[in-house]
Amino acid sequence: MTSDTTEAATSTWLADETAARSVVDNIGKAWAANDPNAFADAYTAEGTMILSGDRFMQGRETIRTIVAHQFVSAHKGTTLLQNVVDVRPLGRDAAVVITEGGVLAPGETTPAPERAIRATWVLEKQAGNWLIAAYQNTRNADGQLPGA
Repeated sequence: MTSDTTEAATSTWLADETAARSVVDNIGKAWAANDPNAFADAYTAEGTMILSGDRFMQGRETIRTIVAHQFVSAHKGTTLLQNVVDVRPLGRDAAVVITEGGVLAPGETTPAPERAIRATWVLEKQAGNWLIAAYQNTRNADGQLPGA
């Protein structure tokens, strides 16, 4: 690989990393606005969302329906804290993002222990746009594995 090729690959990844981080930021903005359309449109058509408490959703439209309900009930008035702790490419059109944070009740700056999470985001570039192919989170309060 030549120096020019390496520089071009690095430059491309830096642009993709910025775009990947924007996906996370845009989810937070959609949540704060209680906008289920912006939230769901960040997912691929067949994207999955796995949440603590054994909740599994598959497909953008299913995610849209469930999030719309949550934004007018349990999560109304809440925001998300999502600190990116790692972003890595998985080839040219995929990336993994790890975040820490959680759901913030009005007035909070850090999530209560029962709402603190770590999450894994698998992103896929489709037609030049980064979308969530799979998202999974776990509550920090779930504790350590037995024997750990």
